[in-house]
Amino acid sequence: MERARPEDWYRTRRLDDGVTFIDEPFIQEFYRCNIWHVRGRDRDMLVDSGMGVVSLREWVPLVTERPLTAVASHTHFDHIGCHHEFEDRAVHRAEAGILADPTRAATLADPYVTDEIFDRLPPLPYASATYGVAAAPATRLLDDGDVVDLGDRHFEVIHTPGHSPGGIALWEAATGILFSGDIVYDGPLIEDTYHANADDYFRSMVRLADLPVRVVHGGHFPSYGAARHREIIRAWLDARDRA
Repeated sequence: MERARPEDWYRTRRLDDGVTFIDEPFIQEFYRCNIWHVRGRDRDMLVDSGMGVVSLREWVPLVTERPLTAVASHTHFDHIGCHHEFEDRAVHRAEAGILADPTRAATLADPYVTDEIFDRLPPLPYASATYGVAAAPATRLLDDGDVVDLGDRHFEVIHTPGHSPGGIALWEAATGILFSGDIVYDGPLIEDTYHANADDYFRSMVRLADLPVRVVHGGHFPSYGAARHREIIRAWLDARDRA
């Protein structure tokens, strides 16, 4: 399979509200994490950091311009690969152990990381058989109700277990922006990871259903608005009731 050049690995798109979308286009969509950069007055925030096969700091200068807090929505391989590149790292305390010791099993690199998840392979020396996430011990442990403070912007931590024990969403009430991680997005939701919990998933979906969102930026697939948010969650809850 052809290999990508490092300078082509990431693409960025500036959105409204001081948010920049970053992703890795040569990873197939189902496995491709959405990386979110948020501009604040005093510091910036990065929500997730991709697979880590190409340096984010080296090839996306935006993330080096100002002090930055790298938040992990959860600790699966596709979301924390470049967290070690940042000095300020935040994660829910339930998954702090994985961020500090991100084994292939704990991060789901086993069994998902194979050459087949790519349309172009990362640059050498990448090899799927030896891929692993670098350790990035948290400098801040997050709990439900905590706030990530950017000076003029404040994101409330909503603990959303279900997909994984320490999954979180980040809610900015002033703008109606929700960074939802992998608990809800506009695509096939994953409810059967080794540390998923069906009851927790249900409670998390119920909790997010009534948030007055304006836009939801998920961990995968395109962003969407309030009507689609309610539709996705209602369909999920209805399917759960029929099961």
